[in-house]
Order: sequence, then C-alpha cells, then structure tokens
Amino acid sequence: MADFAVLADVDRMANAVLAGEPRLDGLVNNAGIIQDRREESADAYELTFQVNYLAEFLLAHRLLPLLKRLALARIVDVASAGQAPIDFSDVMLERRWDGWQAYCQSKLAQIMMTFDLGEDLAGTGVTVNALHPATLMPTKMVVGRFGAQSTLEEGVRNTVRLIADPSLAGISGQYFDCDRAPRAHHQAYDLSARARLRELSRDLCGFINS
Repeated sequence: MADFAVLADVDRMANAVLAGEPRLDGLVNNAGIIQDRREESADAYELTFQVNYLAEFLLAHRLLPLLKRLALARIVDVASAGQAPIDFSDVMLERRWDGWQAYCQSKLAQIMMTFDLGEDLAGTGVTVNALHPATLMPTKMVVGRFGAQSTLEEGVRNTVRLIADPSLAGISGQYFDCDRAPRAHHQAYDLSARARLRELSRDLCGFINS
C-alpha cells in the first residue's frame, strides 16, 4: 500500500487505515534496508534514514488515534543491536556516508522514538517497545551480505512475544534484545538528543506544529 521512500505514500496509507478500520490491536514497524551506496528518497532525505525510521515515525504518529481507541494496543519497533549515535550536524550523512553507519543510526533513532512514545503514551493503555528480534536472520537483506546466524523462527517468536504475551501487558518504553532487556546505546537515554530528533522528525514529516 505504500513505498516508504515516499512520505506521501505513507500518509495516504495511514489515511486509508484510519478511514477503513474500526480498531487497531497492534502495529509492528518492521521495514528495513541497508545500502551499498548513498541514495536519496523521493523526499530528498537519505534513503536508509527515511525507510528505516522516518516513515515509521510518521506512520506510528498518524495511527495513534486508532491505537488509543483500543486501550490494550501494542506497538513494536523492530530495531537492531547495531546502533550508532546520530550526528545532528549531518543526519543525512552528506559529508561522509557509510552504509553501516546509516543503518545503525536509523535503528538507534527507532529506539529513541520508542522511548519517547513510551513516555507520551503512559496511562493510555497503549504500549510501545523496541526489539532486536534475532541476530542476522536469513532475510533478503542479510543473505549474501553477512551470512545468517539465527533462524527466522527465532525472530518471529521474539516479535510475537512482544505483541501477544500477557505477561508483558503494561511493559512499555523498553528495548529488548531477543527476550532480554539490556541497555540500548547511551544516546537513547539523552533527553536533549531525543528532543532534537523528535523536533527534526516532525519537521521532516511536515507536522512540526500539529
């Protein structure tokens, strides 16, 4: 329904879901790419940052009214143990682009969004958590580039756990590595960095004052 390289597509998809669905039990943000060369999206943003993070930021925030309608809804942001700090002077990596840096900063951005949303949604009944589901599953993105270490089933099991496990009801704003809850990269706990990312993301998505 949407190409995540086109924010207008994401916006249209959100509108379609909001108009056509009476309730939304869960949202799993699982889109992800890693690039061999720098490319820009249709919106002129670094492609990895937009597909892995910015499109999901837009989609999650647009769908919040529907998620809040069901007070037990869950959001799962599929991130990664691969995390790198965001250089706010060069978020789009125009000066020195590196595919792994682009991927890892996009995944840390997801986790920072998760922590922010966890605070914003406190008391609503809607929970949001970030997850490294498994290490190098045999997906299209991994095969031929890294070599698989985990099975798809392991990743699915850890994802479904965050979606459906009754024991996790009320657990929100956390980062999980498989079924453990370690600390994420230290920038994820930097309130000023999270505020800068949130303001930037709202600006890039076109709803900074909404």
